[in-house]
Amino acid sequence: MRQTINGADFRRLVISAAASIEIHKQTLNDLNVFPVPDGDTGTNMSMTIHAAAADLRKIEDPSLEKAASAAASAMLRGARGNSGVILSLLMRGISKRLKGAEECDGVLWANALQEGVDAAYKAVMKPAEGTILTVARLAAAKALEAAGENSYFEFVHEAALEEAKTALANTVNQNPVLKKAGVVDAGGKGWVYVLEAMLSALRGEDIVVPEDGAPEVKEQASFADFEDEDITFTYCTEFIVSRENGNDPDELRSFLAELGDSLVLVDDDEIIKVHVHTDQPGTALQEALKYGSFVTVKVENMRLQHTEKVLTEQEKAPEIAEPEKALGVVAVCAGAGLKDVFANLGVDGVISGGQTMNPSTQDILEAVNKVPAETVFVLPNNKNIIMAAQQVDALTPKNVVVIPSKTVPQGVTAMLSFNPEGAVEENVEAMEGALETVDTMQITYAARNSDFDGYDIHEGDYLALYGSALFGTSRDIKVLLRSLAERVRDEGKEYVTIYYGEDISEKAAQKAADLFADICPEADVTLLSGGQPVYYYLISAE
Repeated sequence: MRQTINGADFRRLVISAAASIEIHKQTLNDLNVFPVPDGDTGTNMSMTIHAAAADLRKIEDPSLEKAASAAASAMLRGARGNSGVILSLLMRGISKRLKGAEECDGVLWANALQEGVDAAYKAVMKPAEGTILTVARLAAAKALEAAGENSYFEFVHEAALEEAKTALANTVNQNPVLKKAGVVDAGGKGWVYVLEAMLSALRGEDIVVPEDGAPEVKEQASFADFEDEDITFTYCTEFIVSRENGNDPDELRSFLAELGDSLVLVDDDEIIKVHVHTDQPGTALQEALKYGSFVTVKVENMRLQHTEKVLTEQEKAPEIAEPEKALGVVAVCAGAGLKDVFANLGVDGVISGGQTMNPSTQDILEAVNKVPAETVFVLPNNKNIIMAAQQVDALTPKNVVVIPSKTVPQGVTAMLSFNPEGAVEENVEAMEGALETVDTMQITYAARNSDFDGYDIHEGDYLALYGSALFGTSRDIKVLLRSLAERVRDEGKEYVTIYYGEDISEKAAQKAADLFADICPEADVTLLSGGQPVYYYLISAE
């Protein structure tokens, strides 16, 4: 039984854990209990921990402190979604406790696990039971108990793992949503996979992804090898989708070849990576969804700016714009129309992302650093992006303020309350206060069969959300639009804005707007092309 580990051991443990998460990524994604297509826990955790594995592979024979520090730094910058951010915070706490240590025994490891839990809980505003936080907390507590009995690293880690498994099994009873669906928490299961893989590596049974080289392709997520060409089409469109079915990538290649030029498509068993110049980025992205969910997306207007080179394997210092004004704003959204809305409202930068396409902390950091302002406000516009955005402030000399907008309409309303000449505190109060003045309605589709909140949901059904709650389901989208309009009328709303998505024609969208105008004669109804994926309609009412 191993008594201690050193830096080289820690390196192997993290790389093994990254491989395990990659192998089980789809299992974690499939644990999504809400039938909206946001099952990305596995993808987010995989992208986050693979950032650490990629950096650790570049370091030969590291000290324990260096290995832990490199892993924590890479995971923080690569963190995606709430599950990825929490995973990075667990590693940050572990790294902090291992600072200055040459070896780690069971006692130090138990305290490191506990410090990771403390860091994660500190970052979560309202921790809920039955999540990855619960699993990590109980595992760390068991590790501390075991360390009092035996100081061997392996003994303590095994005790933590067994307790994590027990805690995971109980998450189904702690969270009402999990209990309704009859599944355990996806993030908690991911943490169990991490601890299991670490123990396997400790015992000389390193976990590896079956297909050699697949993780490296995903970790790099780089388009640096694409050369610049003369601009014939407007948008440089780059994305990575995870391969989740047997659809032939050659068909995607043929489709995109007809849509634009400068096409580069690389595929393997895990991902499809695409670079194409086109005038129809929304059409390209919609077609790509037939092959799997997005891992990364970037769309740039080449007529307005040069495409920036992404980070190479050698770490580069971030380019930080010198302040030319006091305040600036960046926002997250998907869809050319929505980007135009935010640009017209005065946002300095827009990050491509949203549901199923969560940008990483690094993505948000780069956007913030480009803004020539002393203080930069960030509008995440999605509840699963808020935590990633909150990590940026510690990574830049700029003052970063995250306004916790959970939807695009909330972000738009916040921008309407933004005063570029005002004080930071005044803007925080005004923008956060504005979030509560708008009701958000969304219409999307069900990704799978489910029984949720008393609704018998079938794959392919239209789903209407009012705020964060499921409002209704139907095979006829008009039924849901009418019900939402009646709700808006009954609540006496005065202003309605309808953003229609890339799958909705202008003619169909106009009929939806006419429906709202007929049912809500006292309201001012505005129709705008949002061009957003996933959601057929985003509707705000004030």
